[in-house]
Amino acid sequence: MGACLGVCSLLGCVSCLCGSAPCLLCGCCPSTKNSTISRLVFTFFLFLGTLVSIIMIIPAVEKELHKLPGFCEGSGSVLGVQTRVDCSSFLGLKAVYRMGFAMAAFFFLFAILMVCVRSSKDPRAAVQNGFWFFKFLVLVGITVGAFYIPDGAFTSVWFYFGVVGSFLFILIQLLLLIDFAHSWSQLWLRNANESNAKGWYAALCTITFIFYAISIAAIVLLYVYYTKPEGCKEGKVLISINLILCLIVSAVSILPKIQEAQPHSGLLQASLITLYTIYITWAALANVPIQACNPTLLVRNSTSSATATQPLTTWWDAPSIVGLVIFILCTLFISIRSSDHPEVNKLMLTEESGAGVDSEAAERGEHRAYDNEQDGVSYNYTFFHLCLLLAALYIMMTLTNWYRPDESLQVLSSPWTAVWVKICSSWAGLLLYLWTLVAPLVLPDRDFS
Repeated sequence: MGACLGVCSLLGCVSCLCGSAPCLLCGCCPSTKNSTISRLVFTFFLFLGTLVSIIMIIPAVEKELHKLPGFCEGSGSVLGVQTRVDCSSFLGLKAVYRMGFAMAAFFFLFAILMVCVRSSKDPRAAVQNGFWFFKFLVLVGITVGAFYIPDGAFTSVWFYFGVVGSFLFILIQLLLLIDFAHSWSQLWLRNANESNAKGWYAALCTITFIFYAISIAAIVLLYVYYTKPEGCKEGKVLISINLILCLIVSAVSILPKIQEAQPHSGLLQASLITLYTIYITWAALANVPIQACNPTLLVRNSTSSATATQPLTTWWDAPSIVGLVIFILCTLFISIRSSDHPEVNKLMLTEESGAGVDSEAAERGEHRAYDNEQDGVSYNYTFFHLCLLLAALYIMMTLTNWYRPDESLQVLSSPWTAVWVKICSSWAGLLLYLWTLVAPLVLPDRDFS
């Protein structure tokens, strides 16, 4: 925790950290909205917690976690009753779960505090946009307290909290991806129409071809490595279903009636959604608890038994690394960007259009954050913190490969729960994208422009 405090000190002097968000903007940065700075700092807190979690599951560090005061002593005590739990069992998983709990509790606290804040004139807005040093101390305090939580049923119960939160965050990822795909296509088509340059159309075709080529190659690899000629029926069925669904949404996106209702819809969006769906399918198959059908499956015994015979296995695999990258991009997307589509802004409870830069400050050459929320908040504070809460649960599950220890905390295995959560989220995403295509036809009286 001392290292974390040292990192935090880099944000500025204590007087600045105790002040408002504008104070955090350095002189070399352009003038920026107060609301954007606040979201970025909260996102930094989430990334800092993620970094600590990653450090704790590094094998060399995991073996030393038993030295943390209170992390092992009494960890098998539940309501004063001592249970026989090996303290050296899955210390990395325990640490990540407690970091996830601390971050989730921190953002849940602010989600409750910021309910119904309407403008920066509300006293609670000052808490949202300032007092960063004290908020960091609160996060550190919750984290230290989380490491004293007894094992008992905590790990098993918190696993299901992580599953539900991760499912919801994957849906948010899909929503942001769909919005990004539509905005991307509209931008390039608009540039092509305005400049009459064929290069934009060539770029669209090239990117679309690359996305579909990667998707086809990935599907072939999934059939090769995650299925067998005899057996592995679950993998074959799941890959085939998602392949068929991707073909359906791709075909629907270029139907004449769809093109007439939405001229900007096309294969670029469908190819990006297809690629993400194949990734989710890969991540789901990586959790199939059948060794013959899952070459990346890790069935791990307790830390103590593992160290006696073999080196500790690294927690994350390729799907987890990709998931970590997507988590970072989506979290930054939530923090700094509002959608070009009013319907998405209404759903995500964000601003529809950003206010202009403070012209007076710009003329004076000042570089500072300005208050753009005097008449009304530009995003829903509570919803933003709930998104970060779900992101904390998602990264907790990603870093632990969605694995779950048994009741004795001696064997770590991958449950079917993780498989079905990911597969169902991919289906939900495809249905959501399909709805964005057919909605103008189903509801012709509404404006979807």
